[in-house]
Amino acid sequence: MKIIIITQNEPFFLAKNLKYLYQLIAKDIEILGVVLFDPSPFGKKESFLKKSFNTLKIFGYQFFIFYSFQYILSKFVREQNVSKTLMKLGLKIIKIKKSINHPDSLKIINSYKPDLLVSILGNEIFKKDLLNIAHYGCINLHTSLLPKYRGLMPSFWALKNNEKYSGVSVFYVDEGIDSGPIIEQQKINLKNLTHRDFVKISKSIGMELIAKSIYKIKDNKVSLISNSEKNKSYYKFPTRIDVIEFYKLGKKFF
Repeated sequence: MKIIIITQNEPFFLAKNLKYLYQLIAKDIEILGVVLFDPSPFGKKESFLKKSFNTLKIFGYQFFIFYSFQYILSKFVREQNVSKTLMKLGLKIIKIKKSINHPDSLKIINSYKPDLLVSILGNEIFKKDLLNIAHYGCINLHTSLLPKYRGLMPSFWALKNNEKYSGVSVFYVDEGIDSGPIIEQQKINLKNLTHRDFVKISKSIGMELIAKSIYKIKDNKVSLISNSEKNKSYYKFPTRIDVIEFYKLGKKFF
């Protein structure tokens, strides 16, 4: 099976986990390349300065200083740098300058003739023409037990809402938001976890679930789990007020 990974140049957790995914699947799966976009933590493309300002405004100084240091570190430490990690693994970075749904982008991706698209931290809603490129469609990783916590930053909302458990889901992408049928899920106990703990654990488990999903699709052994509209919940990106409430509940980011 031949796949293309679609992701963003996230500087904190992703490089290590992409390497882990590569180790899990490289023996049997051909990774044709990786479409790598600039990071967009707020669900939309913004300038670096605006991203920094919004991070400080919403999450506060302590959060801003901690992750600013991590960001700077990622420029020098290969284990945190997505581009350097991909190059070390010998994976091709597919350069796309426009929206992933733009005809020019679709033409580039289609030229590789992938069997499956794999989205990890995808930062756009994928439209029908993109989803139809690969014979087996597109799968995506989401940090929640879908159908609960569709939308942005589900890890934050599960902790803020005092959930005892959350988890990770891998599902087929459709034209909705986190609404496609589920292939794999795993529950995570949130007791005593900081937000950073949860994200680190969920990313590692997520790579394992992506690998399982790819092999199930390859071997035609997928047994779908319902992603019911009836039981869904949807969350947008948190505001400063949400973050203040998060702290008042005794929750920690790291």
